[in-house]
Amino acid sequence: MWVSGLELWQWRNIAQKAAIAAKVSIAEVDWLLQELAGLDRLALRLESFKHLAKIELQLPLKELELLWQQRLNQRLPVQYIAAVAHWRHFKVAVSPAVLIPRPETEYLIDLAVAAKNSDRNLEQGHWADLGTGSGVIALGLADALPRGMIHAVDYSLEASAIAQINAQKLGFTDRIKFYQGSWWEPLASLKGQVSGMVANPPYIPSSLVPQLQPEVAHEPLLALDGGLDGLDCIRHLIETSPTYLRPGGIWLIEMMAGQAQTVTQLLQNQGNYCNIQIHTDLAGIERFALAYRCQA
Repeated sequence: MWVSGLELWQWRNIAQKAAIAAKVSIAEVDWLLQELAGLDRLALRLESFKHLAKIELQLPLKELELLWQQRLNQRLPVQYIAAVAHWRHFKVAVSPAVLIPRPETEYLIDLAVAAKNSDRNLEQGHWADLGTGSGVIALGLADALPRGMIHAVDYSLEASAIAQINAQKLGFTDRIKFYQGSWWEPLASLKGQVSGMVANPPYIPSSLVPQLQPEVAHEPLLALDGGLDGLDCIRHLIETSPTYLRPGGIWLIEMMAGQAQTVTQLLQNQGNYCNIQIHTDLAGIERFALAYRCQA
């Protein structure tokens, strides 16, 4: 769909005023135009694009306006409008079938790399990304562990389809295998062989889900609701993972603020985990739990 630079400039001005009135960041308007119209920051800042005879827009201007009204009135996340998100150095496809990847989740990959660097045996072999969603963790692992095979599992067929699209676009289809199913169940053939498991499971208590930001209401409930105390899925992963991890393999998850003490206790009580660690995110919140499968 082609539009004139003047038309797009006029829409931008109107959209920015509407954003201010709705208390939405006006920076989102330019982010959309970068993603959907291929405009760069300098052209947007100088407004030089308004002199262009035509600009290719990925959707009709009227449709963009309708989606922008959904952003303002229904708090539809801007990433769902553009159908893309940025995570680490990847640009990935997203839709309401998957969580929008958060910057803090990137640290899971850094922790996996640090563990690998301290034990070269972790560098190769099988790694599992359980609850892969858009596939970003699997992509990050495949990028950071070039000698490893990544197994990405999700219960949602729609999410798995998006993850596979992202792997194909980024050239990782030979390094990531995808499965539809619940947590470890599709990986029964890998019992005792997995070097590392990484997951960003649902961890929000059910009672808190309705209190989340209105943008989050557009994201899949299945990926958010962790049960009464938010730990249902984490408990399951703690109990089942020792069967699949090889001795010395790592267990690594993201969790909610305030859950670290309970997660640590659950890992200790299970009896098969050693060197249990809690790591903070950039805001100082205890966000990640890492443990090793005890040596036999």
